[in-house]
Amino acid sequence: MEIDAFLADSAESVQGKLYAMGMGWNSIFTGGFPFAQSRIALGITVQVPYNETNEPHSLRVHLEDEDGGRRPLGVDPQSGAPIAQLNSSFTVGRPPQLLPGDAQMISFAMNFDQLPFDRPAMFNWVVSIDGEAVKRLPMRISLAA
Repeated sequence: MEIDAFLADSAESVQGKLYAMGMGWNSIFTGGFPFAQSRIALGITVQVPYNETNEPHSLRVHLEDEDGGRRPLGVDPQSGAPIAQLNSSFTVGRPPQLLPGDAQMISFAMNFDQLPFDRPAMFNWVVSIDGEAVKRLPMRISLAA
């Protein structure tokens, strides 16, 4: 499967289309640490090949630090435990007008509010499909000059 992904200030998926504000960046500058970024969004499009339609697939997203450790994406409201990754499952149908060999596209928008950062560092957003990491989006957090 082919995927495209980007970072944005905010994103939304509506009727199969992605809408984003402030997209296409990879650095955040702050006046001091610790700080929390008001919102970070990921926009993701997945092209599902013809022969993989009508089958269940999984999408996972997590955030890694420079050492490969996972950073929490939030807190589970029921248990209070940190959320290490977001999981989604999807099945893309094969409509009758779809020609053999044509891919189907599905889009995802994920918004993360008030993510805390305690130091300047390089991070990677990792997107996995069916258990395989297929996209890494680097993101640097730096102290503003």
